[in-house]
Amino acid sequence: MKKNSKDTSVQKRKVIFIVSCIFFCFLLAVCAVAKDPEVLAGGVRDTQPVSTTAENILVSAPEISAESRDFLESLQNANRAVASAVLPSVATLDVVETHTIESSPMDGFPWFFFGRPDRDNNDEEDSRNKREYETEGMGSGVIIRRSGKTYYVLTNYHVVKDADKIRVKLYGGQEFSGKIVGGDERKDIALVSFESSDDSIPVAKMGDSDSVQPGDIVFAVGSPLGYVSSLTQGVVSAVGRNGGPNGNINDFIQTDAAINQGNSGGPLVNIYGEVIGINSWIASYSGGSQGLGFSIPINNVKNAVDEFIAGGKLNYGWLGVQLLDADREILEALGLEKNTGALAAQVFIGSPADKGGFLPGDYVTALNGKPVKSVNQLVRDVGELRNGDTAEFTLIRNGKTINLSVKIDERDENLVNDYSKLWPGFIPYEINDDLRNRFDLDKNQKGVLVTNVMPKSPAAVMGLMSGDIIVKVNDKDVSNLTSLYGGMASARSGEVWFTVIREGHELSTIRFHLKS
Repeated sequence: MKKNSKDTSVQKRKVIFIVSCIFFCFLLAVCAVAKDPEVLAGGVRDTQPVSTTAENILVSAPEISAESRDFLESLQNANRAVASAVLPSVATLDVVETHTIESSPMDGFPWFFFGRPDRDNNDEEDSRNKREYETEGMGSGVIIRRSGKTYYVLTNYHVVKDADKIRVKLYGGQEFSGKIVGGDERKDIALVSFESSDDSIPVAKMGDSDSVQPGDIVFAVGSPLGYVSSLTQGVVSAVGRNGGPNGNINDFIQTDAAINQGNSGGPLVNIYGEVIGINSWIASYSGGSQGLGFSIPINNVKNAVDEFIAGGKLNYGWLGVQLLDADREILEALGLEKNTGALAAQVFIGSPADKGGFLPGDYVTALNGKPVKSVNQLVRDVGELRNGDTAEFTLIRNGKTINLSVKIDERDENLVNDYSKLWPGFIPYEINDDLRNRFDLDKNQKGVLVTNVMPKSPAAVMGLMSGDIIVKVNDKDVSNLTSLYGGMASARSGEVWFTVIREGHELSTIRFHLKS
């Protein structure tokens, strides 16, 4: 059977087309080989063209030298060693506080005005108008002692002072119910205890904060912002800082190790893994760490632990003077600008200081041979004395150095706050050109300006007022601070009165009889 000529023609065209495509692909391959001889030689060409310009040549990074690597590894290992030694003895304190507030009178509507028919007792009415709510907080602490099954955690007073419930959480995950053993607001420290039969819980080692110096490497440990068991590193920025919040009488170790909210009560640790401080507060505009953290030196609180365990509180020694961190004007007026110490601006009548011979205006320079560097230091050192101790004070009076022996009493807050015994009961300033201009006084006016008259004090009872200018004591002229204190000293055990200028008029106060 013969094929159709039309079909034959179509088949020929298909064959020609296929052969043409094959030939065309062959030509492309030949051109590629001619352009890149490495393909013909069996080489493999990189699909990314390599630029030979100088700036794009790839250079391998130099290797870290063995010496540098060894040094960094030793530093890292040291940090790890400190962390592993300290973290197990650091605790997180979850604190629950219960607060009571007055309920809105509308809570009992429509019975809030006339009383509810089912309640006719006033006490029940008062309790119904109050409601309680709980708040939660978090702080840190460090285990510093163990006695049998009782572990003791040192922390800040402000962390636990209002706590109704305390949960102690350890680094290993254990949790215990804690209770307050004792606390002290003036030093901002507290002791919390928990019970455990696990004798593997480590107790932190105490260091010597007196040996700390600026530049020392330190670690701050705690639970900042709720991130438990956090460790930060820095250096000691300064020592002997003063001015803590809420009347804190400690001096402080300043550090740039990051401290944030939640770090309070946690330890500041040296490179030996020893606790040298208790992190207490920060100076910050934002509320976060700005490299200005402050820790209570551990030597300030070592003795407090025993007192807390024994009686739940600290027993302070009491001298009976009100110390003043005198400004330059007062020191210059008394000729004391080149001396370091604390001014006994006022003396409690009948106190150990009064009985021992202290007078207002005495400048204390040493206690038991230890130089006085600041008011807070003297307050702390006197506080460490015990009831019945005899202390030796060195002081400057009228330019002369004298020594006094004083038998210390125990501090009683009722006596400390009894201004009726505080002599003289005001702070004096010597009249100078600045005060003359400020109060529009005569350019020749001399005397002493009365400021800060204490309520119920002898000065208040006598009728002295802030703004009065004392010109005489017991009719003896007063021209400066020295003559004022000298005049009051002369009347130490008798009657005393002041002649003052008030609103341009001269008048005398009533007489006050000093009794020791």
